[in-house]
Amino acid sequence: MDWKLTLDVAVFLGFVVAVVTTGLIKSRHQEGSEGYFLAGRGLVWYLIGFSLIAANISTEQFVGQSGQGASDIGLAVASYEWVASITLVGVAFLFLPAFLKAGIYTIPEFLEYRFSHAARMLMSLLMMLTFLCVNLPAVIYSGAKTGDVVFGGSSLAGISVDIYTASWVLGILAAIYVTAGGLKACAWADLLQGTALILGGAAVLVLALGALGSAPPETLGLSAEAADGGGVERFRELGADKLHMRLPAGDKILPWTALILGIWIPNFYYWGLNQYIVQRTLGSHSLAEGQRGVVLAAGLKLLIPFIVIFPGIIAFHLFKGDMQQDASQKNNDPVLQELARHKEHPAASKLAFEFDKDFAALYPDKAKELMEFNAASLSAPVPSAVAWSNGNQTWLKENLAPRNRELPPSGQIEAQKLLIGYKYDSAFGLLLKKLVFPGLRGFIFAAILGAVVSTLAAMLNAASTIFTMDLYRQYLHRGASQGNLVAVGRICVVAFAVLACVLAPLVDNPKFGGMFNFIQEFQGFLSPGVLGVFIFGLFVPRAPRACGVTGLLISPAAYGALMFLTPELAFLHRMAISFLGVMAVLAVMTMLRPLPAPVQMPAPGKIDLTHSRGAAVAGVLVILVTLGLYVLFW
Repeated sequence: MDWKLTLDVAVFLGFVVAVVTTGLIKSRHQEGSEGYFLAGRGLVWYLIGFSLIAANISTEQFVGQSGQGASDIGLAVASYEWVASITLVGVAFLFLPAFLKAGIYTIPEFLEYRFSHAARMLMSLLMMLTFLCVNLPAVIYSGAKTGDVVFGGSSLAGISVDIYTASWVLGILAAIYVTAGGLKACAWADLLQGTALILGGAAVLVLALGALGSAPPETLGLSAEAADGGGVERFRELGADKLHMRLPAGDKILPWTALILGIWIPNFYYWGLNQYIVQRTLGSHSLAEGQRGVVLAAGLKLLIPFIVIFPGIIAFHLFKGDMQQDASQKNNDPVLQELARHKEHPAASKLAFEFDKDFAALYPDKAKELMEFNAASLSAPVPSAVAWSNGNQTWLKENLAPRNRELPPSGQIEAQKLLIGYKYDSAFGLLLKKLVFPGLRGFIFAAILGAVVSTLAAMLNAASTIFTMDLYRQYLHRGASQGNLVAVGRICVVAFAVLACVLAPLVDNPKFGGMFNFIQEFQGFLSPGVLGVFIFGLFVPRAPRACGVTGLLISPAAYGALMFLTPELAFLHRMAISFLGVMAVLAVMTMLRPLPAPVQMPAPGKIDLTHSRGAAVAGVLVILVTLGLYVLFW
């Protein structure tokens, strides 16, 4: 191990030890389930604000959003951050007062008071499934992927660094301090990690702009005017096609039309109804403290695109050759060897090959060969080059479906792994590996992976809270003592961490369209229904109790049907359609059988429910700044 890697590892381990130690020391003397799961309801505003950011920002952003910034999506993906700023202000003043008044431990618990026991159980099961099969594995994979890009091929104490090793390291770190200290340990660790994350991201942006300004102009394809400029001037020219918020209405990932409704659904679900985020606010010392913390997080969210997406755009122009090489390694031999084995008799192969538009542009001859093979395998005419220059996924799905319906199950034609031109998810890792000097690289890597651990810790804490309070206490051991509940929560943390580490490498599949897209796509089964049910539960006093279960069941069925019937429709549009369907059904149910009187929610507990005027003023300012950013970059 050379001195550079030694220094990085030393800084990394020092930071991790400091964070974990701080969290454990600050979380001492927390007793009972309320102390373990909700930090004794004593969190103050700055802990809440930074904890929300650290729990939210992870390599989902630094890998996923940075990668999408490097791709054709560009700055448009910032809508997830800037829309979140407005959403958070809404959550602080619309959702949080009702939840703190109810004194709940979990979001599903609210549904029992407002609708029914069955609604609480159903939402608990759906959230557990999403945590374990989507969120936890995806976040572990993204952190492990960054480690693999930066340190892959290295050996630490005789152990090789790869995605599998990194996955287990992250899972173990998160499990340690959640098991020991609960939510309060998470919150104090998040304060350090959230601060380091913002500082580290800012440092990467400065270094990336510096590298862009000093790069030979001919390697960047700059105009004569921009060639003599600094990093900022070069960035404006090179990134001109990506520095806007508007994508075509037909875009599959983030069409501009989704800003009307679609994008608000996952945002309000995530920030207002997602247990691992909302748990920070449920632990507020008072409503005013919670509102101040949430608005602080809203202001910090405005900064994220500048330290995540901008570096991703720069990384593509500096290192697209490396991204192409990473993609080639990902594509490599197994798939193309299958092509070589079957191309003499394509009609008998039962295989077809997918590729994206980058692959078609970089390797037109190979793309043509693949299309000819696919056409013969599917007994379909070979389309013109124009038809597959943007990738052949659409053509393939249109031709695979009818062919497979005609064949018995044993004769199904299988679409092979998607072949890609660039590995965009490598963008931020390449910046760390190639631009950041030793020591600082260890600090930034520790901050980023610390954020991953924070997010994992938040998810593990939330998943264990839901299982313990909504499932175990309700169905398995109704008379469980406080000590027993905490013990079960800790066992769940360890078990869930192990399961997530096992599943994490499966996310490394190009068919998911990148890690960020993977999370958003699959949460679409849950978020429209949950949001619709809570809107009726919070703001329609006479909505009947049956609305809870009905809305939660309609949503995954509607979204799944749309996913199957309209695969080319943007997932945000599928969310919008599912949400409108849920709202329509619940509205009809309310009109036909309204409750005779509004449901009486639990009486206020000891929490001070006085609103914060300062947070309200700051919230209005955040909304105005967000709208200004949209005007600037539209």
